[in-house]
Amino acid sequence: FKSIGWRAIGHKMPIRIRRDSGWNVPEPELTLVINGQREIVGFCVGNDVSSRDIEGANPLYLPQAKVYNASCAVGPGIEIADVDQLRDITIQVEIVRGDKILYKDETRSSQMKRSLEELVDYLTKEIDFPQGAFLMTGTGIVPGDDFSLQPGDVVRINIASLSLENEVSS
Repeated sequence: FKSIGWRAIGHKMPIRIRRDSGWNVPEPELTLVINGQREIVGFCVGNDVSSRDIEGANPLYLPQAKVYNASCAVGPGIEIADVDQLRDITIQVEIVRGDKILYKDETRSSQMKRSLEELVDYLTKEIDFPQGAFLMTGTGIVPGDDFSLQPGDVVRINIASLSLENEVSS
């Protein structure tokens, strides 16, 4: 679980990092759009902002490290797609501070350990989503231990034809 709708933000809106954390990272994620019948009908871009030092201090702190206001960004819209179109697409991230690119990396959805259908099946095993859901599939890209987001940084995540951009605030 990452966020309920009112806690998530969209394209060009500020993402937050926790003031009580010294190690905050973006997590670029293919975000599946699932309808009420548990079918994958499209995708968007997701950013699962996480406070790694809080997460690592104690497994019980995971909710505080991942679920807080504006720690979830999705957008910039929904692209309708068949599940087969999503099996091998590029996921890219770029972090800019000032006028300098500090971090840039990419992966492919084909590198995921589990299939998209398996992720949907597990999410909906004991929980109903009558109006559907957005399912963030996990990240394959995380900056190293020596990097932390700072206010003013800009995070750009590109997946296929969609690009999500957010500036960091605290």
